Amino acid sequence: MLNYQRYRKNPVMRFPEREWPEKEITQAPVWCSVDLRDGNQALIDPMVVSEKLEMWKLLMKLGFKEVEVGFPAASQIEYDFLRKLIDDNLIPEDVTVQVLSQCREEQIERTFEAIRGCSRAIVHIYNSTSTLQRDVVFHMNREEIKEIAVQGTKWVKERAEKFPGKIILEYSPESFTGTEPDYAVEVCNAVINVWQPDPENPMIINLPSTVEMNTPNVYADQIEYCSKRLDKRDSVVLSVHPHNDRGEGVAATELALLAGAQRVEGTLLGNGERTGNVDILNVAYNMFSQGINPELNIENIREIIRICERLTKMKLDPRHPYAGKLVFTAFSGSHQDAINKGMQAMRERGDNIWQVPYLPIDPADIGREYEPIVRINSQSGKGGVAFVMDTYFGFKLPKAMQREFADVIQAESEKEGEVAPEKIMEAFRSEYLDRKEPLHFRRLQVVDLSNDSETQFDTQVTVRYTDDGAEHEFTAVGNGPLDAVKRGLLQNLGIDVRILDYEEHALKSGADAQAAAYIHLMDAETGRTTYGVGVSSNITRASVRGIFSALNRLSLGSRESFHNF
Repeated sequence: MLNYQRYRKNPVMRFPEREWPEKEITQAPVWCSVDLRDGNQALIDPMVVSEKLEMWKLLMKLGFKEVEVGFPAASQIEYDFLRKLIDDNLIPEDVTVQVLSQCREEQIERTFEAIRGCSRAIVHIYNSTSTLQRDVVFHMNREEIKEIAVQGTKWVKERAEKFPGKIILEYSPESFTGTEPDYAVEVCNAVINVWQPDPENPMIINLPSTVEMNTPNVYADQIEYCSKRLDKRDSVVLSVHPHNDRGEGVAATELALLAGAQRVEGTLLGNGERTGNVDILNVAYNMFSQGINPELNIENIREIIRICERLTKMKLDPRHPYAGKLVFTAFSGSHQDAINKGMQAMRERGDNIWQVPYLPIDPADIGREYEPIVRINSQSGKGGVAFVMDTYFGFKLPKAMQREFADVIQAESEKEGEVAPEKIMEAFRSEYLDRKEPLHFRRLQVVDLSNDSETQFDTQVTVRYTDDGAEHEFTAVGNGPLDAVKRGLLQNLGIDVRILDYEEHALKSGADAQAAAYIHLMDAETGRTTYGVGVSSNITRASVRGIFSALNRLSLGSRESFHNF
Protein backbone atom coordinates (compact mmCIF):
# COMPACT_ATOMS: atom_id res chain seq x y z
CA MET A 1 0.00 0.00 0.00
CA LEU A 2 1.23 3.50 -0.78
CA ASN A 3 2.53 5.11 2.38
CA TYR A 4 0.74 8.40 1.85
CA GLN A 5 1.18 9.30 5.52
CA ARG A 6 4.81 10.23 4.80
CA TYR A 7 3.57 13.33 2.98
CA ARG A 8 1.78 16.44 4.08
CA LYS A 9 -0.34 18.90 2.20
CA ASN A 10 1.37 22.05 1.04
CA PRO A 11 -0.21 25.11 2.65
CA VAL A 12 -2.89 27.01 0.76
CA MET A 13 -2.98 30.75 1.32
CA ARG A 14 -6.21 32.50 2.28
CA PHE A 15 -6.86 35.12 -0.37
CA PRO A 16 -10.55 36.05 -0.47
CA GLU A 17 -9.89 39.27 -2.39
CA ARG A 18 -8.77 37.34 -5.48
CA GLU A 19 -10.06 38.79 -8.76
CA TRP A 20 -8.51 36.46 -11.34
CA PRO A 21 -11.51 34.01 -11.56
CA GLU A 22 -13.57 36.74 -13.23
CA LYS A 23 -10.97 37.60 -15.87
CA GLU A 24 -10.22 36.27 -19.35
CA ILE A 25 -7.06 35.96 -21.40
CA THR A 26 -7.37 38.48 -24.22
CA GLN A 27 -3.83 38.84 -25.56
CA ALA A 28 -0.54 37.00 -25.72
CA PRO A 29 2.10 37.68 -23.05
CA VAL A 30 5.73 38.47 -23.68
CA TRP A 31 7.24 35.08 -24.50
CA CYS A 32 10.74 34.23 -23.33
CA SER A 33 12.25 30.98 -24.56
CA VAL A 34 14.58 29.21 -22.13
CA ASP A 35 15.28 26.28 -24.48
CA LEU A 36 18.94 27.24 -24.72
CA ARG A 37 19.43 27.41 -20.94
CA ASP A 38 16.85 25.66 -18.74
CA GLY A 39 15.87 23.23 -21.49
CA ASN A 40 19.44 22.53 -22.47
CA GLN A 41 20.70 21.86 -18.94
CA ALA A 42 18.13 19.07 -18.56
CA LEU A 43 19.28 17.12 -21.63
CA ILE A 44 21.19 13.86 -21.27
CA ASP A 45 23.41 15.12 -24.06
CA PRO A 46 23.40 18.96 -23.93
CA MET A 47 23.69 20.91 -27.16
CA VAL A 48 27.06 22.00 -28.46
CA VAL A 49 27.59 25.46 -29.98
CA SER A 50 26.54 24.45 -33.50
CA GLU A 51 23.36 22.84 -32.19
CA LYS A 52 22.58 25.81 -29.99
CA LEU A 53 23.00 28.01 -33.03
CA GLU A 54 20.44 25.94 -34.95
CA MET A 55 18.01 26.22 -32.04
CA TRP A 56 18.62 29.98 -31.96
CA LYS A 57 17.76 30.23 -35.65
CA LEU A 58 14.54 28.32 -35.06
CA LEU A 59 13.57 30.62 -32.19
CA MET A 60 14.24 33.66 -34.38
CA LYS A 61 12.08 32.16 -37.14
CA LEU A 62 9.27 31.56 -34.66
CA GLY A 63 9.35 35.20 -33.62
CA PHE A 64 10.66 35.14 -30.04
CA LYS A 65 11.78 38.59 -28.91
CA GLU A 66 13.39 37.46 -25.64
CA VAL A 67 15.61 34.38 -25.32
CA GLU A 68 17.59 33.19 -22.34
CA VAL A 69 20.73 32.01 -24.09
CA GLY A 70 22.57 30.49 -21.16
CA PHE A 71 24.52 30.72 -17.93
CA PRO A 72 27.81 32.01 -19.36
CA ALA A 73 29.55 32.26 -15.97
CA ALA A 74 29.00 28.57 -15.31
CA SER A 75 29.71 27.01 -18.73
CA GLN A 76 32.39 27.68 -21.33
CA ILE A 77 30.13 26.38 -24.11
CA GLU A 78 27.43 28.84 -23.12
CA TYR A 79 29.98 31.65 -22.88
CA ASP A 80 31.34 30.79 -26.34
CA PHE A 81 27.87 30.56 -27.82
CA LEU A 82 26.92 34.00 -26.50
CA ARG A 83 30.13 35.46 -27.86
CA LYS A 84 29.38 33.98 -31.29
CA LEU A 85 25.94 35.57 -31.32
CA ILE A 86 27.42 38.97 -30.47
CA ASP A 87 30.62 38.81 -32.55
CA ASP A 88 28.84 37.53 -35.66
CA ASN A 89 25.98 40.05 -35.34
CA LEU A 90 23.37 37.30 -35.11
CA ILE A 91 21.05 39.11 -32.69
CA PRO A 92 18.31 41.07 -34.50
CA GLU A 93 17.73 44.63 -33.32
CA ASP A 94 14.29 43.78 -31.88
CA VAL A 95 15.51 40.72 -29.94
CA THR A 96 16.88 40.81 -26.40
CA VAL A 97 19.18 38.10 -25.10
CA GLN A 98 18.89 37.05 -21.48
CA VAL A 99 21.71 35.63 -19.36
CA LEU A 100 21.44 33.90 -15.99
CA SER A 101 23.65 34.30 -12.95
CA GLN A 102 23.54 33.55 -9.27
CA CYS A 103 23.82 36.50 -6.88
CA ARG A 104 27.58 36.00 -6.65
CA GLU A 105 29.98 38.78 -7.58
CA GLU A 106 32.44 36.66 -9.56
CA GLN A 107 29.59 35.19 -11.62
CA ILE A 108 28.05 38.59 -12.28
CA GLU A 109 31.46 39.91 -13.34
CA ARG A 110 31.93 37.00 -15.76
CA THR A 111 28.40 37.54 -17.08
CA PHE A 112 29.15 41.15 -17.98
CA GLU A 113 32.31 40.01 -19.74
CA ALA A 114 30.20 37.61 -21.78
CA ILE A 115 27.76 40.31 -22.94
CA ARG A 116 30.33 42.98 -23.86
CA GLY A 117 29.44 44.45 -27.24
CA CYS A 118 25.76 43.60 -26.81
CA SER A 119 23.52 46.63 -27.25
CA ARG A 120 20.74 45.30 -25.02
CA ALA A 121 20.57 42.41 -22.56
CA ILE A 122 18.51 41.07 -19.66
CA VAL A 123 20.68 40.08 -16.70
CA HIS A 124 18.72 37.52 -14.74
CA ILE A 125 19.81 36.95 -11.15
CA TYR A 126 18.24 34.62 -8.63
CA ASN A 127 18.54 33.07 -5.21
CA SER A 128 16.37 30.52 -3.48
CA THR A 129 13.94 31.91 -0.91
CA SER A 130 11.82 28.91 0.11
CA THR A 131 11.32 27.85 3.70
CA LEU A 132 12.79 24.42 3.02
CA GLN A 133 15.91 25.64 1.24
CA ARG A 134 16.57 28.33 3.85
CA ASP A 135 16.51 25.54 6.43
CA VAL A 136 18.27 22.56 4.83
CA VAL A 137 20.46 24.09 2.10
CA PHE A 138 21.60 27.53 3.21
CA HIS A 139 21.02 27.46 6.99
CA MET A 140 20.10 31.15 6.80
CA ASN A 141 17.25 33.23 8.19
CA ARG A 142 14.94 35.49 6.19
CA GLU A 143 17.09 38.61 6.55
CA GLU A 144 20.23 36.79 5.40
CA ILE A 145 18.50 35.38 2.31
CA LYS A 146 17.06 38.79 1.45
CA GLU A 147 20.51 40.32 1.74
CA ILE A 148 21.80 37.91 -0.94
CA ALA A 149 19.21 39.28 -3.36
CA VAL A 150 19.90 42.90 -2.42
CA GLN A 151 23.66 42.54 -2.74
CA GLY A 152 23.34 40.75 -6.09
CA THR A 153 21.21 43.60 -7.37
CA LYS A 154 23.80 46.15 -6.24
CA TRP A 155 26.57 44.30 -8.06
CA VAL A 156 24.52 44.24 -11.28
CA LYS A 157 23.63 47.93 -10.90
CA GLU A 158 27.25 48.94 -10.44
CA ARG A 159 28.26 47.22 -13.67
CA ALA A 160 25.15 48.28 -15.58
CA GLU A 161 25.97 51.94 -14.95
CA LYS A 162 29.32 51.45 -16.70
CA PHE A 163 27.99 49.18 -19.49
CA PRO A 164 27.71 50.91 -22.89
CA GLY A 165 24.49 49.08 -23.77
CA LYS A 166 21.09 48.82 -22.09
CA ILE A 167 20.78 46.41 -19.13
CA ILE A 168 17.39 45.18 -17.93
CA LEU A 169 17.37 43.49 -14.55
CA GLU A 170 15.38 40.35 -13.94
CA TYR A 171 15.13 38.95 -10.44
CA SER A 172 13.70 35.56 -9.47
CA PRO A 173 13.01 34.39 -5.91
CA GLU A 174 13.80 30.82 -6.90
CA SER A 175 11.50 28.15 -5.40
CA PHE A 176 8.87 30.88 -5.14
CA THR A 177 6.03 28.36 -4.74
CA GLY A 178 7.58 27.15 -1.49
CA THR A 179 8.12 30.68 -0.18
CA GLU A 180 5.78 32.48 2.18
CA PRO A 181 3.94 35.01 -0.05
CA ASP A 182 4.57 37.95 2.26
CA TYR A 183 8.27 37.13 2.37
CA ALA A 184 8.47 36.77 -1.41
CA VAL A 185 7.00 40.27 -1.72
CA GLU A 186 9.44 41.57 0.88
CA VAL A 187 12.46 40.24 -1.02
CA CYS A 188 11.20 41.41 -4.42
CA ASN A 189 10.45 44.90 -3.10
CA ALA A 190 13.93 45.09 -1.59
CA VAL A 191 15.35 44.36 -5.05
CA ILE A 192 13.01 46.85 -6.73
CA ASN A 193 14.01 49.59 -4.29
CA VAL A 194 17.70 49.05 -5.02
CA TRP A 195 17.25 48.96 -8.80
CA GLN A 196 14.74 51.84 -8.96
CA PRO A 197 12.98 51.06 -12.25
CA ASP A 198 10.59 53.51 -13.89
CA PRO A 199 7.86 53.05 -16.54
CA GLU A 200 10.28 53.88 -19.36
CA ASN A 201 12.94 51.55 -17.94
CA PRO A 202 11.08 48.69 -16.25
CA MET A 203 12.63 45.64 -14.62
CA ILE A 204 11.35 42.07 -14.57
CA ILE A 205 10.19 40.26 -11.47
CA ASN A 206 9.96 36.56 -12.29
CA LEU A 207 7.97 34.33 -9.93
CA PRO A 208 8.89 30.75 -10.81
CA SER A 209 7.04 27.59 -10.01
CA THR A 210 10.48 26.01 -9.68
CA VAL A 211 8.78 22.93 -8.30
CA GLU A 212 5.04 22.68 -8.88
CA MET A 213 3.68 22.09 -5.39
CA ASN A 214 -0.04 22.73 -5.50
CA THR A 215 -3.04 23.17 -7.76
CA PRO A 216 -2.97 25.92 -10.41
CA ASN A 217 -5.47 28.08 -8.55
CA VAL A 218 -3.04 28.33 -5.62
CA TYR A 219 -0.28 29.52 -7.96
CA ALA A 220 -2.70 32.10 -9.37
CA ASP A 221 -3.48 33.33 -5.84
CA GLN A 222 0.25 33.65 -5.13
CA ILE A 223 0.79 35.61 -8.37
CA GLU A 224 -2.10 38.00 -7.77
CA TYR A 225 -1.11 38.48 -4.12
CA CYS A 226 2.37 39.55 -5.16
CA SER A 227 1.21 41.57 -8.17
CA LYS A 228 -0.94 43.75 -5.95
CA ARG A 229 1.81 44.29 -3.39
CA LEU A 230 4.91 44.94 -5.49
CA ASP A 231 6.37 48.42 -5.27
CA LYS A 232 6.52 50.48 -8.47
CA ARG A 233 4.10 48.05 -10.11
CA ASP A 234 3.84 50.20 -13.24
CA SER A 235 7.61 49.81 -13.64
CA VAL A 236 7.66 46.03 -13.21
CA VAL A 237 7.00 43.38 -15.85
CA LEU A 238 5.62 40.45 -13.87
CA SER A 239 6.89 37.18 -15.28
CA VAL A 240 6.24 33.51 -14.50
CA HIS A 241 8.42 30.46 -15.04
CA PRO A 242 6.20 27.41 -14.41
CA HIS A 243 7.42 23.83 -14.18
CA ASN A 244 5.26 20.79 -14.68
CA ASP A 245 5.90 18.52 -11.69
CA ARG A 246 2.19 17.90 -11.10
CA GLY A 247 1.36 17.88 -14.82
CA GLU A 248 -0.44 21.21 -14.46
CA GLY A 249 2.09 23.64 -15.90
CA VAL A 250 -0.12 24.86 -18.74
CA ALA A 251 -3.10 25.41 -16.43
CA ALA A 252 -0.89 27.18 -13.89
CA THR A 253 0.44 29.47 -16.61
CA GLU A 254 -2.99 30.36 -17.92
CA LEU A 255 -4.33 31.11 -14.45
CA ALA A 256 -1.21 33.14 -13.68
CA LEU A 257 -1.94 35.28 -16.74
CA LEU A 258 -5.40 35.91 -15.38
CA ALA A 259 -3.80 36.85 -12.06
CA GLY A 260 -1.59 39.58 -13.48
CA ALA A 261 1.41 37.90 -15.13
CA GLN A 262 2.58 39.71 -18.27
CA ARG A 263 5.40 37.46 -19.38
CA VAL A 264 6.00 33.70 -19.65
CA GLU A 265 9.27 31.81 -19.63
CA GLY A 266 9.14 28.29 -21.01
CA THR A 267 10.36 25.95 -23.68
CA LEU A 268 9.20 24.58 -27.00
CA LEU A 269 7.31 21.34 -26.34
CA GLY A 270 7.98 21.57 -22.58
CA ASN A 271 11.54 20.25 -22.33
CA GLY A 272 13.24 20.89 -18.97
CA GLU A 273 14.20 19.51 -15.57
CA ARG A 274 12.12 16.61 -14.20
CA THR A 275 8.75 16.76 -15.97
CA GLY A 276 9.80 19.88 -17.79
CA ASN A 277 9.09 23.58 -18.15
CA VAL A 278 5.75 24.84 -19.32
CA ASP A 279 5.21 24.11 -23.01
CA ILE A 280 5.03 27.54 -24.64
CA LEU A 281 3.58 26.08 -27.82
CA ASN A 282 0.77 24.45 -25.86
CA VAL A 283 -0.18 27.75 -24.22
CA ALA A 284 0.15 29.62 -27.53
CA TYR A 285 -1.99 27.12 -29.45
CA ASN A 286 -4.57 27.28 -26.68
CA MET A 287 -4.80 31.02 -27.26
CA PHE A 288 -4.96 30.49 -31.01
CA SER A 289 -7.89 28.08 -30.56
CA GLN A 290 -9.78 30.88 -28.78
CA GLY A 291 -9.26 33.39 -31.58
CA ILE A 292 -6.35 35.18 -29.87
CA ASN A 293 -3.22 36.04 -31.83
CA PRO A 294 -0.38 34.11 -30.10
CA GLU A 295 2.16 36.50 -31.68
CA LEU A 296 4.47 33.65 -32.61
CA ASN A 297 5.03 32.16 -36.08
CA ILE A 298 3.92 28.64 -35.20
CA GLU A 299 2.12 27.61 -38.39
CA ASN A 300 4.45 24.66 -39.06
CA ILE A 301 4.43 22.34 -36.05
CA ARG A 302 6.08 19.54 -38.02
CA GLU A 303 9.21 21.60 -38.66
CA ILE A 304 9.41 22.56 -34.98
CA ILE A 305 9.08 18.92 -33.91
CA ARG A 306 11.67 17.74 -36.42
CA ILE A 307 14.30 20.26 -35.28
CA CYS A 308 13.60 19.89 -31.56
CA GLU A 309 13.72 16.09 -31.64
CA ARG A 310 17.04 16.15 -33.47
CA LEU A 311 18.67 18.75 -31.21
CA THR A 312 17.38 17.41 -27.90
CA LYS A 313 17.73 13.72 -28.90
CA MET A 314 14.29 13.19 -27.36
CA LYS A 315 11.18 11.80 -29.06
CA LEU A 316 7.81 13.48 -28.71
CA ASP A 317 4.98 11.51 -27.15
CA PRO A 318 2.28 10.71 -29.75
CA ARG A 319 -0.36 12.15 -27.38
CA HIS A 320 1.49 15.42 -26.77
CA PRO A 321 -1.04 18.32 -27.08
CA TYR A 322 -1.23 19.71 -30.61
CA ALA A 323 2.14 18.28 -31.63
CA GLY A 324 1.72 14.53 -31.08
CA LYS A 325 1.10 12.29 -34.08
CA LEU A 326 -2.20 11.03 -32.67
CA VAL A 327 -3.77 14.17 -31.21
CA PHE A 328 -5.86 14.88 -34.30
CA THR A 329 -6.71 11.22 -34.78
CA ALA A 330 -10.01 9.53 -33.98
CA PHE A 331 -10.35 5.77 -33.62
CA SER A 332 -13.77 5.76 -31.93
CA GLY A 333 -16.68 5.21 -34.29
CA SER A 334 -18.85 7.89 -32.70
CA HIS A 335 -16.01 10.42 -32.82
CA GLN A 336 -15.32 9.61 -36.46
CA ASP A 337 -18.97 9.95 -37.36
CA ALA A 338 -19.18 13.35 -35.66
CA ILE A 339 -16.01 14.57 -37.39
CA ASN A 340 -17.32 13.38 -40.74
CA LYS A 341 -20.61 15.19 -40.24
CA GLY A 342 -18.87 18.30 -38.93
CA MET A 343 -16.62 18.53 -41.97
CA GLN A 344 -19.62 18.04 -44.26
CA ALA A 345 -21.54 20.78 -42.43
CA MET A 346 -18.58 23.14 -42.80
CA ARG A 347 -18.54 22.54 -46.56
CA GLU A 348 -22.29 23.04 -46.86
CA ARG A 349 -22.32 26.23 -44.78
CA GLY A 350 -19.32 27.75 -46.50
CA ASP A 351 -18.52 29.32 -43.13
CA ASN A 352 -15.02 30.46 -42.25
CA ILE A 353 -15.49 29.80 -38.54
CA TRP A 354 -14.02 26.42 -37.55
CA GLN A 355 -16.57 24.22 -35.78
CA VAL A 356 -15.93 20.49 -36.01
CA PRO A 357 -16.65 18.08 -33.13
CA TYR A 358 -13.55 16.67 -31.40
CA LEU A 359 -11.20 18.94 -33.37
CA PRO A 360 -10.64 22.19 -31.42
CA ILE A 361 -8.60 23.63 -34.30
CA ASP A 362 -8.13 22.89 -37.98
CA PRO A 363 -4.98 20.71 -38.13
CA ALA A 364 -4.06 22.37 -41.43
CA ASP A 365 -3.68 25.73 -39.63
CA ILE A 366 -0.60 24.45 -37.81
CA GLY A 367 0.91 22.49 -40.67
CA ARG A 368 -0.74 19.16 -39.94
CA GLU A 369 -2.50 17.12 -42.61
CA TYR A 370 -5.96 15.60 -42.69
CA GLU A 371 -4.69 12.08 -43.38
CA PRO A 372 -4.22 11.03 -39.74
CA ILE A 373 -7.49 12.54 -38.46
CA VAL A 374 -9.39 9.28 -38.80
CA ARG A 375 -7.69 5.91 -38.39
CA ILE A 376 -9.60 2.69 -38.57
CA ASN A 377 -9.42 -0.13 -36.04
CA SER A 378 -11.90 -2.48 -34.38
CA GLN A 379 -13.39 0.42 -32.40
CA SER A 380 -14.20 2.43 -35.50
CA GLY A 381 -17.56 2.78 -37.22
CA LYS A 382 -19.28 3.83 -40.39
CA GLY A 383 -18.47 7.51 -40.00
CA GLY A 384 -14.74 6.86 -39.89
CA VAL A 385 -14.75 4.58 -42.90
CA ALA A 386 -16.86 7.08 -44.83
CA PHE A 387 -14.45 9.88 -43.87
CA VAL A 388 -11.46 7.91 -45.17
CA MET A 389 -13.21 7.04 -48.43
CA ASP A 390 -14.16 10.68 -48.99
CA THR A 391 -10.97 12.40 -47.79
CA TYR A 392 -8.47 10.03 -49.36
CA PHE A 393 -10.25 8.73 -52.43
CA GLY A 394 -13.18 11.04 -53.16
CA PHE A 395 -15.97 8.46 -52.74
CA LYS A 396 -18.93 9.98 -50.90
CA LEU A 397 -20.72 6.87 -49.73
CA PRO A 398 -24.51 7.13 -49.28
CA LYS A 399 -25.54 6.98 -45.65
CA ALA A 400 -27.17 3.55 -45.91
CA MET A 401 -24.11 2.16 -47.67
CA GLN A 402 -21.73 3.39 -44.98
CA ARG A 403 -22.89 0.71 -42.52
CA GLU A 404 -22.70 -2.02 -45.17
CA PHE A 405 -19.09 -1.23 -46.06
CA ALA A 406 -18.10 -0.50 -42.44
CA ASP A 407 -19.09 -4.09 -41.56
CA VAL A 408 -16.62 -5.31 -44.17
CA ILE A 409 -13.82 -3.20 -42.69
CA GLN A 410 -14.82 -4.13 -39.13
CA ALA A 411 -14.23 -7.79 -39.93
CA GLU A 412 -10.88 -6.89 -41.45
CA SER A 413 -9.78 -4.82 -38.45
CA GLU A 414 -10.72 -7.54 -35.97
CA LYS A 415 -8.33 -9.85 -37.80
CA GLU A 416 -5.47 -7.43 -38.52
CA GLY A 417 -5.80 -4.49 -36.09
CA GLU A 418 -5.54 -1.02 -37.60
CA VAL A 419 -6.54 -0.89 -41.28
CA ALA A 420 -4.63 1.62 -43.42
CA PRO A 421 -6.49 3.76 -45.99
CA GLU A 422 -4.89 1.81 -48.84
CA LYS A 423 -6.27 -1.42 -47.38
CA ILE A 424 -9.71 0.15 -47.07
CA MET A 425 -9.62 1.16 -50.73
CA GLU A 426 -8.41 -2.31 -51.66
CA ALA A 427 -11.42 -3.80 -49.86
CA PHE A 428 -13.73 -1.30 -51.58
CA ARG A 429 -12.44 -2.34 -54.98
CA SER A 430 -12.80 -6.00 -54.15
CA GLU A 431 -16.30 -5.64 -52.72
CA TYR A 432 -17.75 -3.23 -55.29
CA LEU A 433 -15.68 -1.93 -58.20
CA ASP A 434 -14.07 -5.21 -59.21
CA ARG A 435 -17.06 -7.45 -58.46
CA LYS A 436 -17.47 -8.83 -62.01
CA GLU A 437 -18.52 -12.44 -61.50
CA PRO A 438 -20.68 -14.13 -62.55
CA LEU A 439 -21.97 -11.15 -64.59
CA HIS A 440 -19.52 -8.73 -66.17
CA PHE A 441 -20.97 -5.62 -67.83
CA ARG A 442 -19.03 -4.84 -71.02
CA ARG A 443 -20.86 -2.33 -73.22
CA LEU A 444 -23.94 -0.14 -73.34
CA GLN A 445 -25.80 1.49 -76.23
CA VAL A 446 -28.64 3.93 -75.48
CA VAL A 447 -31.24 5.06 -78.05
CA ASP A 448 -33.69 7.91 -77.42
CA LEU A 449 -37.27 6.85 -78.25
CA SER A 450 -39.00 10.01 -77.05
CA ASN A 451 -40.16 10.87 -80.62
CA ASP A 452 -41.48 7.36 -81.31
CA SER A 453 -45.23 7.49 -80.90
CA GLU A 454 -45.54 3.71 -81.23
CA THR A 455 -44.02 2.98 -77.80
CA GLN A 456 -44.86 4.12 -74.28
CA PHE A 457 -41.20 4.08 -73.32
CA ASP A 458 -38.64 6.79 -74.00
CA THR A 459 -35.39 4.80 -73.93
CA GLN A 460 -33.95 1.66 -75.52
CA VAL A 461 -30.75 0.03 -74.27
CA THR A 462 -28.56 -2.70 -75.66
CA VAL A 463 -26.40 -4.27 -72.99
CA ARG A 464 -23.47 -6.54 -73.73
CA TYR A 465 -22.15 -8.63 -70.84
CA THR A 466 -20.45 -11.92 -70.05
CA ASP A 467 -21.98 -14.66 -67.90
CA ASP A 468 -19.26 -16.85 -66.40
CA GLY A 469 -17.07 -15.78 -69.31
CA ALA A 470 -19.58 -16.39 -72.10
CA GLU A 471 -20.57 -13.27 -74.01
CA HIS A 472 -24.28 -12.31 -74.26
CA GLU A 473 -26.40 -9.33 -75.18
CA PHE A 474 -29.94 -8.11 -74.59
CA THR A 475 -32.05 -5.21 -75.80
CA ALA A 476 -34.84 -3.70 -73.74
CA VAL A 477 -36.91 -0.55 -73.40
CA GLY A 478 -37.97 1.52 -70.40
CA ASN A 479 -38.44 4.99 -69.03
CA GLY A 480 -34.84 5.97 -68.78
CA PRO A 481 -31.68 3.87 -69.13
CA LEU A 482 -31.79 2.32 -65.63
CA ASP A 483 -35.44 1.31 -65.93
CA ALA A 484 -34.71 -0.21 -69.34
CA VAL A 485 -31.77 -2.22 -67.94
CA LYS A 486 -33.91 -3.40 -65.01
CA ARG A 487 -36.67 -4.55 -67.42
CA GLY A 488 -34.11 -6.24 -69.64
CA LEU A 489 -32.73 -8.23 -66.71
CA LEU A 490 -36.21 -9.53 -65.90
CA GLN A 491 -37.22 -10.27 -69.49
CA ASN A 492 -34.00 -11.89 -70.63
CA LEU A 493 -32.46 -13.35 -67.46
CA GLY A 494 -35.40 -13.77 -65.13
CA ILE A 495 -33.76 -11.49 -62.56
CA ASP A 496 -36.39 -9.42 -60.72
CA VAL A 497 -34.80 -6.50 -58.86
CA ARG A 498 -35.91 -3.16 -57.48
CA ILE A 499 -33.78 -0.03 -57.49
CA LEU A 500 -34.32 1.43 -54.00
CA ASP A 501 -31.96 4.38 -54.23
CA TYR A 502 -29.54 5.98 -56.64
CA GLU A 503 -26.83 8.56 -56.01
CA GLU A 504 -24.02 9.93 -58.14
CA HIS A 505 -21.22 12.47 -57.97
CA ALA A 506 -18.11 13.54 -59.83
CA LEU A 507 -14.86 11.99 -58.64
CA LYS A 508 -12.66 14.63 -60.21
CA SER A 509 -12.87 17.46 -62.69
CA GLY A 510 -11.08 18.15 -65.92
CA ALA A 511 -10.61 16.32 -69.20
CA ASP A 512 -10.23 12.94 -67.47
CA ALA A 513 -13.17 13.46 -65.12
CA GLN A 514 -14.98 10.39 -63.84
CA ALA A 515 -18.24 9.87 -62.02
CA ALA A 516 -19.22 7.42 -59.30
CA ALA A 517 -22.72 5.94 -59.15
CA TYR A 518 -24.17 4.09 -56.15
CA ILE A 519 -27.11 1.74 -56.73
CA HIS A 520 -29.13 0.37 -53.82
CA LEU A 521 -30.67 -2.85 -55.20
CA MET A 522 -33.20 -5.32 -53.78
CA ASP A 523 -33.78 -8.89 -54.94
CA ALA A 524 -37.59 -8.92 -55.28
CA GLU A 525 -37.75 -12.67 -54.59
CA THR A 526 -35.76 -12.78 -51.34
CA GLY A 527 -35.95 -9.19 -50.15
CA ARG A 528 -32.18 -9.08 -49.79
CA THR A 529 -30.58 -5.70 -50.49
CA THR A 530 -27.12 -4.42 -51.17
CA TYR A 531 -25.25 -1.59 -52.81
CA GLY A 532 -23.29 -1.68 -56.03
CA VAL A 533 -20.81 0.93 -57.24
CA GLY A 534 -19.76 1.84 -60.75
CA VAL A 535 -17.18 4.32 -62.01
CA SER A 536 -16.93 5.69 -65.53
CA SER A 537 -16.36 8.88 -67.49
CA ASN A 538 -20.01 8.48 -68.57
CA ILE A 539 -22.54 8.71 -65.74
CA THR A 540 -25.06 6.34 -67.40
CA ARG A 541 -22.38 3.72 -67.93
CA ALA A 542 -21.24 4.17 -64.31
CA SER A 543 -24.83 3.57 -63.16
CA VAL A 544 -25.18 0.34 -65.16
CA ARG A 545 -21.87 -0.85 -63.77
CA GLY A 546 -23.29 -0.12 -60.33
CA ILE A 547 -26.31 -2.34 -61.10
CA PHE A 548 -24.09 -5.23 -62.20
CA SER A 549 -21.88 -4.74 -59.14
CA ALA A 550 -24.93 -5.06 -56.89
CA LEU A 551 -26.22 -8.10 -58.83
CA ASN A 552 -22.97 -9.92 -58.25
CA ARG A 553 -23.02 -9.05 -54.55
CA LEU A 554 -26.57 -10.31 -54.20
CA SER A 555 -25.66 -13.63 -55.83
CA LEU A 556 -23.25 -14.53 -53.05
CA GLY A 557 -24.61 -16.97 -50.51
CA SER A 558 -28.04 -17.09 -52.17
CA ARG A 559 -29.39 -19.24 -54.98
CA GLU A 560 -26.84 -20.97 -57.11
CA SER A 561 -25.56 -18.48 -59.66
CA PHE A 562 -28.60 -16.17 -59.38
CA HIS A 563 -31.61 -17.82 -61.03
CA ASN A 564 -29.15 -20.18 -62.80
CA PHE A 565 -27.95 -17.47 -65.18
